[in-house]
Amino acid sequence: MLCDQHISIMIVTVKNGLTSLLLGLALTACGQSTPKEQETAATKAMDENTDNMDNLEVATFGAGCFWCVEAIFQEVQGVKKVESGYMGGTIKNPSYKEVCTGRTGHAEVVQITFDPVEVGFEELLEIFWQTHDPTTLNRQGADVGTQYRSAVFYHNNAQREKAEFYKQKLDESGAFSNPIVTEISPASAFYVAEDYHQNYFNENGDQPYCAMVIRPKMEKFKKAFKEKLKH
Repeated sequence: MLCDQHISIMIVTVKNGLTSLLLGLALTACGQSTPKEQETAATKAMDENTDNMDNLEVATFGAGCFWCVEAIFQEVQGVKKVESGYMGGTIKNPSYKEVCTGRTGHAEVVQITFDPVEVGFEELLEIFWQTHDPTTLNRQGADVGTQYRSAVFYHNNAQREKAEFYKQKLDESGAFSNPIVTEISPASAFYVAEDYHQNYFNENGDQPYCAMVIRPKMEKFKKAFKEKLKH
């Protein structure tokens, strides 16, 4: 019975891409493999984990304050990582203070790493367009300035084509009362925002902006996209 428990630990360890040390200990405890077999199994597990990482894709969206956008996409099934940052400007390594002046040309964005097997880029676009107002130029609510512009920064031609296609279809459908002004531009240098901006809503949920602006938006998002949420 002890061996069965160790085998279960081994399987969970491999799936989570953890160290091969536990894998070796589990196998040794059961006396089921030689050191050579342990090395082969560990190498195979590492290769599989690397392959999974290679299959991930990146999407970059600007939709107003990145605190709001980050909080939304962190909840989406298939999204592995969300980072708040800056893109689309003219200077290197901008600070939040500089971006807030509106003179650097950067937009506040989130860079999303996702598994396309679990969630498609089209689904991310759907969430993007339905969780902010893409018809207001350089503005989301009380946040005003070019840094708050609606933008899709595409990483390949497939993303560009999908963004342009769905933007056109949304306009034609009359889904919004005014034309969509979302910028669709090639991705440029992404600058990660300061540490205190990362995971902001989860760590500062009681602050006034989070309570009054982000939380109501999150509640609407979760109702509209409950089938796409992480379990």
